Amino acid sequence: MIPSAATRTFSLAMIVVAAMTTGCAGWAQRFDSKKIALDRERYGATADQRIKELAADAERAQKEGGGGSQEFTRRLAATVLEEHDPRVRAAILDVAAGFDTPSAVAICKGALEDPDQRVRDKACEIWGQRGGPEAVALLTTRFDADTDIDVRLKAIRELGQLGDKTAIPTLARALENSDPAVQYCAVAALKQVSGRDLGDDVNLWRAWAADPKAEGTEWTIAEGFRRVF
Repeated sequence: MIPSAATRTFSLAMIVVAAMTTGCAGWAQRFDSKKIALDRERYGATADQRIKELAADAERAQKEGGGGSQEFTRRLAATVLEEHDPRVRAAILDVAAGFDTPSAVAICKGALEDPDQRVRDKACEIWGQRGGPEAVALLTTRFDADTDIDVRLKAIRELGQLGDKTAIPTLARALENSDPAVQYCAVAALKQVSGRDLGDDVNLWRAWAADPKAEGTEWTIAEGFRRVF
C-alpha cells in the first residue's frame, strides 16, 4: 500500500524533529561543558572538582612511589594550609593518611588542631588506624584539649580501638568526667583495652583502675603515665 501524502509529510516531520532534538541535546552538552570550563576559570574549581582531582593525583603518586610520593605529599601540605573548605581539608587528610612520608604525618597531626570539628573528628579516626605510642599521646591530648564533645568522644573510642594499655590512665580519668556519655564511652574503651568485662558500672571500673593488683595484674595508673609521658 502506498502511503498517502499526509502520512509521508508526518513521517518527514517526525524525522526532522528527532534530528533537531538530537542536535539540541548535543549542543546543550557542549554548552554545559563550556560553561563549566568558564566558571572554573572565573571562580576556580569547585569542592567536588578539587576532591576528585586529589584522588586522581594520589593514585598517580602511589604508583610512582618514592620521590613521587614525597613531592605529592609536600604539595598536599602546602595545599591544606590554603584550603578554606573543611570538606576538602578532610579529603586531603584522608589522602595523606595513605602515605608514609614526613609531610603526610605532619598533615595528620595538624588536622587534630583544625578549626572545623569534622576534620578533627576525621583526624582522630586516622590516628586510631595508625596506632602506636604516638597515636595514644595525640588522642589523649585531643581528649583533654578539645572543646567539642563529639571530638572528645571520638578520641576515647579510638583509644579503645587501639587496644594499647598505655591508654588506661586517660580512660580512667574519663570515668571521672561529669558527662554520662563520656563515662559510657570510657567504660566501653576500657573493656577493649583491658580485655575484661566488668559490666557497665562506672564505679566498678573506677575501682579496677585504682587497684594495682586488680584481678592479679600488676598494672598501675602511675605506670601508665610513665609509659605515655
